[in-house]
Amino acid sequence: MYRTITAFIFCLIISSTARADEGMWLPIHIKNLLLYENMQELGLKLSAEEIYSVNQSSLKDAIVSLGGFCTGEVISDQGLLLTNHHCAYDAIQSHSTVENDLLENGFFAKSRADELPNEGLYVRFLVRMEDVTEQFNKVLSDTLTAEERQAFISQMTQEVEKQASEATGYEASVKSFFAGNEFYLFLYETYRDIRLVGAPPESIGKFGGDTDNWMWPRHTGDFSMFRIYTGPDGKPAEYSEDNIPLKPRHHLPISLEGVEEGDFAMVFGFPGSTDRYLTSYGVQFALDITNPTRVKIRDKRLSILKKDMDADEALRIKYASKYAQVSNYWKYFIGQSQGLKNLNIVEKKQSIEQDFRDWTAQQPQQRSQYDTVLSVMEKSYDQLRKYQESYLYLSEAVFGTEILPFAYQFSRLSSVLENESASPEESQAVVATLREATEEHFKDYSASTDQKVFAALLEMYAQDVPADQLPAIFERVQKKYKSNYSKWAAQVFENSVFSSQEETKAFLDDPSLKVLEKDPAYQAMESFMDNYFEQIAPMLRSTYGDLESNNRLFVAGLREMNPDQQYYPDANSTLRLTYGSVQSYEPKDGVLFQHLTTLEGVAEKRDPNNMEFEVPDKLMELYQTKDYGPYGMDGEMPVCFITNNDITGGNSGSPVINAQGQLIGTAFDGNWEAMSGDIAFEDELQRCINVDIRYTLFIIDKFAGANHLIEEMTIVEPQEEPELEPESVTEETEEER
Repeated sequence: MYRTITAFIFCLIISSTARADEGMWLPIHIKNLLLYENMQELGLKLSAEEIYSVNQSSLKDAIVSLGGFCTGEVISDQGLLLTNHHCAYDAIQSHSTVENDLLENGFFAKSRADELPNEGLYVRFLVRMEDVTEQFNKVLSDTLTAEERQAFISQMTQEVEKQASEATGYEASVKSFFAGNEFYLFLYETYRDIRLVGAPPESIGKFGGDTDNWMWPRHTGDFSMFRIYTGPDGKPAEYSEDNIPLKPRHHLPISLEGVEEGDFAMVFGFPGSTDRYLTSYGVQFALDITNPTRVKIRDKRLSILKKDMDADEALRIKYASKYAQVSNYWKYFIGQSQGLKNLNIVEKKQSIEQDFRDWTAQQPQQRSQYDTVLSVMEKSYDQLRKYQESYLYLSEAVFGTEILPFAYQFSRLSSVLENESASPEESQAVVATLREATEEHFKDYSASTDQKVFAALLEMYAQDVPADQLPAIFERVQKKYKSNYSKWAAQVFENSVFSSQEETKAFLDDPSLKVLEKDPAYQAMESFMDNYFEQIAPMLRSTYGDLESNNRLFVAGLREMNPDQQYYPDANSTLRLTYGSVQSYEPKDGVLFQHLTTLEGVAEKRDPNNMEFEVPDKLMELYQTKDYGPYGMDGEMPVCFITNNDITGGNSGSPVINAQGQLIGTAFDGNWEAMSGDIAFEDELQRCINVDIRYTLFIIDKFAGANHLIEEMTIVEPQEEPELEPESVTEETEEER
């Protein structure tokens, strides 16, 4: 009760000034910026060295990039890794069958021997990062053309990475920041034996499905667990039964204290991509062309997949991960467009640009490079409008089919077969690679479903892309099939060696250039790619070159214009730190969204007739009996909470850490009202949606009975607070009253 009262008072004090802190900060800067002071003001109790250090164990040593697409955190001294259910979805699906559907039933390994290996999955720890901008600036100047500058950057990147890797033995990667104005070197250690340990059933880990995706309030137990294994010597190694669990430099202790409004919250992770310095022209371009086109194509693709998945249980399992990947950003693009419009982002960007114009007009001659930046970018976007649909239909429609990109992989074989001087070893190496690709492709594939997608998406391509930009293959379809795309698709799938695993394998047993060049799927893909490289790519390359050059100057100019403002770089899949606090929000007039949801909300949403809102019987029993163990709070079971941390895709699975450096939740989503956040951060609306760590532990322990996993974690029990001393009360006289 004491903690609740004091937190409430604290909330009243800060409610008028509390703001989300915008920015995804490189942890190397924690000592150099006001960043650390701001974090302390919000309640941080850790030293800067405890957060990021090269010489001693720190928080960064418990954070990993999972497969390059999500984040994970080490939560035991035996390499146990926590991330999101949707980050592990592909791995869970790959181990599922109709007879043993881990997606539907969930999975928790009873012993180390039961943990499931995942070929191709890896985790990457950051060892250290270093600013190498000065090395690059020695060879770069504003007089270089875009092509010359990129050539120098590529050369320098290779040299710096090679030197660093040879000197340290670690993997080296150089990334550019602030639109190419700064460069940093990152050293990584990668582990490739990653085994699935546990995941709740979809009815918990994906509760709410597409309906609740990007929404608050949320009631989803979006978590899963892996274990990192090393060789017997403790170093990275490929999968082997002899491997042992990782002994990490640091693992996150887990707090059972729970969260209150105003509590400090820090998110550590690998955010994928943001575009915070995008101009008004870029925003309008997304609203007019990019987003609606992507939504339209994905909408058609999803409707075909769903119909087939609903009719076939085996197909549902095969395509579960594919469907989820397409659906996630289908809804994202819808929400982003709504957010950009509702929050007047174009107008806000235009205001910044006008300030930039006013500033450049007052600058001396040596800053004249900024004079034409915005006008050139405006013209570049006008030029892109003529060709963007061609690019989008290639990436979303052509590569939205499965047979065409699969066939395109065989262009490597075509090059070898055409080369008379190619050695047998070269040919054998290419064939061996393609055999692996064939196994992977057909593992979760339905030719009949793909044929429907092929017909529908390519018909849309022919209708929506300007006629003078269409590949030659469409003229053939018009003449031979009278533009009947279903007939064309049937002919392709009936006659292509790439529609069947058996025929593809037979072709690889005796590869023939003649057979390959006559294959209808390969011919179609060649036509699409030839059209792109000959007609579309040259224009895009030139226009994007102009955009990149001027965007670099625009960002440099903004920082020069506001020397006292702390700017942060856009996300680019490098380790970032964001900080803020647990915060409710008001999405619209008269509506308040609280910071926390509970299991009661799961019961309220329950709908046995809607698979997105099915609830396991055992979970309902635990709810009805209030059997929450040590994880409940005042007779309730917390499920999710929100903070005002700045996150984006790639942060999925990131740890939410309290002021003491303890794990309190796992980030898994953003909120609908701030879907424009990748382009413009909205401090009053933007929220990070997290699974409460107490719900995660409750599901592992009370629902799944996997207490052995709890036992290897470091659990921090709630601290007992001293009771308030009653204040002395003196009787007032009527006059005093």
